[in-house]
Amino acid sequence: MKKTIGALLVTCAASATADVIVPMHLVNENGVGEKIGQIILSETSSGVQLTPDLTNLPSGERGFHLHENGNCEAAEKDGKMTAAAAAGNHYDPGHSKKHGGPWGDGHAGDMPTLNVSINGTATQTLVAKRLELKDFYEKALVIHAGGDNYSDYPEPLGGGGARVACGVVPKPEPQNEDAEITPP
Repeated sequence: MKKTIGALLVTCAASATADVIVPMHLVNENGVGEKIGQIILSETSSGVQLTPDLTNLPSGERGFHLHENGNCEAAEKDGKMTAAAAAGNHYDPGHSKKHGGPWGDGHAGDMPTLNVSINGTATQTLVAKRLELKDFYEKALVIHAGGDNYSDYPEPLGGGGARVACGVVPKPEPQNEDAEITPP
């Protein structure tokens, strides 16, 4: 009986997905700047829950996306240095090449709008229903200067514009599945 309980505890511990903490930083054409908080990613039965604890952002609705590269550095785009351009494009594993929102059939990296309060904080929990936690690993979460209309018209990519904050999603350390767990 003790071996069965121990095996069950090891199996449950190995299959449980730990939350992932993503440190977020302001970004500009010179690179990565001050830390403004974090976003905690949690796997749920409804998708990935994103719990922000952010400060020092411009108030209002902000475009929010998962980008394909885990890099928040500035890079050259169209002949000039651009904030967080090394993060690449919106995560689009299905090659839809369109902006369709978190519920649509476009980029999988289209997140719900991030609402920033008048005092520059964002704490409202969001859910990415089309993604699993593993989809986020080694990619970048990017917050844009403008809102997001989840369309490519009248502005491409929802009209979010410049990238103002970014954080690289770390890949978790592998769990030691051979670890011995003593039953209670």
